[in-house]
Amino acid sequence: MKIEDLGLIDYKTAWNIQRELVEKRKRGEIPDTLIVLRHHPVITLGRRAKRENVLVSEEVLKKKGVELYFIERGGDVTFHGPGQWVGYPILDLKERGRDISLYLRNLEEVLIRVLKGYGIEGRRIRGMTGVWVEERKIASIGVAVSRWITYHGFAFNVKPEDEYFSLINPCGLGREVTCLEKELGRRVEMGEVKEEIVKEFLKVFEGRGDFY
Repeated sequence: MKIEDLGLIDYKTAWNIQRELVEKRKRGEIPDTLIVLRHHPVITLGRRAKRENVLVSEEVLKKKGVELYFIERGGDVTFHGPGQWVGYPILDLKERGRDISLYLRNLEEVLIRVLKGYGIEGRRIRGMTGVWVEERKIASIGVAVSRWITYHGFAFNVKPEDEYFSLINPCGLGREVTCLEKELGRRVEMGEVKEEIVKEFLKVFEGRGDFY
């Protein structure tokens, strides 16, 4: 497994990098890869997204410096910003059972384990992909798969970005969004959280475990 840390990067550049790596993975030119990064403020709408779940006009978004993209992942509307760690796994599911549902559950497991390391109980809600603390959403997951190669992935909320989340109806669910710092009641270092995410990702996916 290769880890690519792209740091703070604009969405379009990262999107293009993902698609390039997907094609290389199809040809067997690279191993399974996890991209980790943070984005400048951006709202993305997946295949099932409804435009009305973005609660303001594109003019307002532009004034606030928020980009808007319609993309090919599953799910509805999601915000990404510098206060999140985003993971884009480029994995060959032909070598991992060709089971997209299991893949999603294992992505959830990674982030549930990260939360557990901070003494927080994360959970799944049946029928709603993502990770929750009680009824508050702390991580979003939306993936795409091309010839069994995965891309897009997860976003884990670390620092408060309420100003931006107020611009959308997250995932079209109308539920409260939370973050690690809110749940802990203290500040945390972004670099520390990234290390925990990578560590737990490698444990779950290098072990090929079924945790659901």
